[in-house]
Amino acid sequence: MPVFRARTLRKAAKQRTNRFEMPRTMPTATTEMLGFAAAALTTLCWVPQAWHTIRTRDTRAISLWTQVFFALGIVLWLAYGVLLMSWPLIGANAVTLLLVLTILSMKLRYG
Repeated sequence: MPVFRARTLRKAAKQRTNRFEMPRTMPTATTEMLGFAAAALTTLCWVPQAWHTIRTRDTRAISLWTQVFFALGIVLWLAYGVLLMSWPLIGANAVTLLLVLTILSMKLRYG
């Protein structure tokens, strides 16, 4: 009886760990559209700040270190997107990096 119980417990433990594994499938169209929508919204939120900074040249309220670390984080997200070949990640982070580098260059130039 103990041998049967040990096998049953091992089998149950194995089933429990397999139950939580994510399936290894290609992203569906719905998943990709969700990614594109999220990427568009989070990228477009930087357009007003960049436009305001370019137009007014006022960068006093912008933290230099926040922009530097944010730009470095975006570079890493962009690299991650390239490694995964995920177009929502690549497109959003390339555009966001361009906008953030614009703000950062204005901060360095005008203080």
